[in-house]
Amino acid sequence: MNKELLSFAKKELFEGKVIAFPTETVMGLGVLYNNIDAYNLLNKIKNRPEDKPYTMMFYSLKQIKEYALIDERIERVMKAFLPGSLTLIVKGKEDLPSYVSHASGFIGVRIPKNKEALELLEYIDIPLLVPSANKSGEKPAYNDEEVKKIFKDEIACIIPGECLSKVPSTIIDFTKDKPILIRQGSISLEEVNKVYYG
Repeated sequence: MNKELLSFAKKELFEGKVIAFPTETVMGLGVLYNNIDAYNLLNKIKNRPEDKPYTMMFYSLKQIKEYALIDERIERVMKAFLPGSLTLIVKGKEDLPSYVSHASGFIGVRIPKNKEALELLEYIDIPLLVPSANKSGEKPAYNDEEVKKIFKDEIACIIPGECLSKVPSTIIDFTKDKPILIRQGSISLEEVNKVYYG
């Protein structure tokens, strides 16, 4: 991705705007995790109920460890499946803004697999809150043209690209006594359990 586009996306994010970019699953919308005004704008643009938290997206396991409490078993799973189409619900660190976890203390974390998303996240070097690019309850966008049709001028910057898998990430909750499947994607709970239990 060219530096000019990355620089523009970063500028818009730091100004509290919403951007869109491809992941390997679906197009995502992104805002800086630590900007409550951007978070509120994201809810407004998506027509999203405020009782649903957003996934935090990172570019490395090292970066995840700065924001989440990761034990040895969860780290094994992350090393096996990330970057990839797996979202892990884990305990967040206490200094995270309460709206990020909806005061639950738990956050969803993911490292996307595709090049554009990873380049963007590494360039910004701050985690993004990232839901799928759609209005609440509607079908997600799978490329930049679909994002333009859905949101028109509500998005400050759109990174071009096409999502290849078109299957949302698997979501697994690691905050209980054993991993619990929340949403089935391309990675199965059985695959994860093999790694988790060693």
